[in-house]
Amino acid sequence: MTALSPRLLQATPVTVDHGAGSYLFDVDGRRYLDFTAGIGVTSTGHCHPHVVEAARAQVGSLIHGQYTTVMHRPLLELTEKLGEVLPPGLDSLFFANSGSEAVEAALRLARQATGRPNVIVFHGGFHGRTVATASMTTSGTRFSAGFSPLMAGVHVAPFPTAYRYGWSEEEATDFALRELDYLFATLTAPAETAAFVVEPVLGEGGYIPGNTRFFAGLRERADEHGILLVIDEIQTGFGRTGRYFGHEHFDVRPDVITIAKGLASGFPLSGIAAPAELMAKAWPGSQGGTYGGNAVACAAAVATLEVIREEGLVANAAERGTQLLAGCRDLAPRATNDAGSIGDVRGLGLLVASEFVTSDGRPDSARAAAAQQAAARSGLLLLTCGAYMNCVRMIPPLIVTAEQIDEGLAIWADVLAAI
Repeated sequence: MTALSPRLLQATPVTVDHGAGSYLFDVDGRRYLDFTAGIGVTSTGHCHPHVVEAARAQVGSLIHGQYTTVMHRPLLELTEKLGEVLPPGLDSLFFANSGSEAVEAALRLARQATGRPNVIVFHGGFHGRTVATASMTTSGTRFSAGFSPLMAGVHVAPFPTAYRYGWSEEEATDFALRELDYLFATLTAPAETAAFVVEPVLGEGGYIPGNTRFFAGLRERADEHGILLVIDEIQTGFGRTGRYFGHEHFDVRPDVITIAKGLASGFPLSGIAAPAELMAKAWPGSQGGTYGGNAVACAAAVATLEVIREEGLVANAAERGTQLLAGCRDLAPRATNDAGSIGDVRGLGLLVASEFVTSDGRPDSARAAAAQQAAARSGLLLLTCGAYMNCVRMIPPLIVTAEQIDEGLAIWADVLAAI
């Protein structure tokens, strides 16, 4: 008898029958408030009627039109609609399937366009699970252990993680930029550095937002040395942070962005966006793939963009995110006991994390796991993240209502009082 790999461990005990909006329903009919959104994927909620109808109609006319063999209308329409929301100047697109593929495409473009071998990533970042993207991932060794040697040419600079260092944000930013300059002097010369690759908010690393001065420092160094600034918007794009793209909070201009997750409401679709002049520097044959730009996924993405616009979901994410962050901060003291506490609550938009620590300030992975599991038993689905998996994260869909945020917070309050 065949079975799934034993290494595919389920974060919750739920076997889903169907989903609707912000809720999942198991095979026994029990309802769960889903604050995981498929790890930030189901941006318009589960089975939004407009997305379902677009996908259903497309399945009936063309399922797969391989886009280096033939062209199809959903891909052309999606390309046009993305032009309405992408950052200025990013007017050329390449589509793939997964976030990892998008990051690899950005890496390949950066190396080919600059003729330089090295890339700088930032401590705590997550960029994927392939050999190349796992080599660029430092949010946890679980993503890169056991299949060395990893890809060469990757260097790691600090991210301004103020809470971990025990500093102010200003001090952490000074340190991060100073160490970046030291890295240039000791590990990768600017003339051999193709790109910075960075998340606006560390995702798997613990939902840690960057800041304006940090990103200004990256932009300044990129311009000075001819380095490309690649901003990984895979988890933070399409309204998740309360702006259309996460980097917009920090007033920074990217050279390339990577996109995926919330783009197509659950259908596998990813891509990179760059200026046409830069994209043209990719070598012939370096961009392609069998399933990238799938017709059904593109139709779902067009519908997703329409829902985000017509239902005001970016503004809703900002408002509900403020509500969720404030609520989690208000409830954090309930977790304080002799064992430890919630040391930090942080986030941006509908990305909110509570970091559990022991009484002496060490990461408390066990208590975070206990809280996440207790929430699931009580009807609230959450995930953990962070290097030590001691952060419980909340990622509601962008359609979440004020009442549903209150519902989730009420369950969270009971969980914190009990663990």
